[in-house]
Amino acid sequence: MNPLRSLYDWVLRWAETPYGTWALFLVAFFESSVFPVPPDLLLMALSLSIPARSFYYALICSSGSVLGGIGGYLIGLFLFETLGVAILNLYGITDKYAYVQELYRTYDVWVVGLAGFTPIPYKVFTIAAGVFQIDFTAFVAASIVSRSARFFLLALLMYLYGGPIRRFLERYFNLITIAIAAALIGGFAILRGW
Repeated sequence: MNPLRSLYDWVLRWAETPYGTWALFLVAFFESSVFPVPPDLLLMALSLSIPARSFYYALICSSGSVLGGIGGYLIGLFLFETLGVAILNLYGITDKYAYVQELYRTYDVWVVGLAGFTPIPYKVFTIAAGVFQIDFTAFVAASIVSRSARFFLLALLMYLYGGPIRRFLERYFNLITIAIAAALIGGFAILRGW
């Protein structure tokens, strides 16, 4: 059996446990500051399993993500030389530090909003926001808007089209896996290309 398909099935089973919501919160939290895997897959799995709770799951995911973003901001503000640099080295984008700083000078929190909604790794921008001491209130507001928009849009799609989406996912799982991997790699490539 395809290992990614096994992972997908494992993630879907979280919805059948009392710990699925906690797992979603924790994945969203850590993805915003250190973890490389986005919480979208678990949000989709939970929403597909119980479509009536899609928006509740989006709220949990958004809350975890924003709190994790605050954690990333604090890493950048207080622990950049130790933990922050290690995280940036892990993703191979330490050399883009000056460019990200210029983005913040030019666009301020709009950069956080863009990173929060797109496949561009949000964690890099949360850490950088702390390093460059972006206004904390504006940072939190941009994070709430962008992350909520992303996760509630996904929840809306799961709520409205959950059955057909699930059938589509199961039918074209390998192709979708490749597309998601390409989007993640593309997000990192965008950062590296700066």
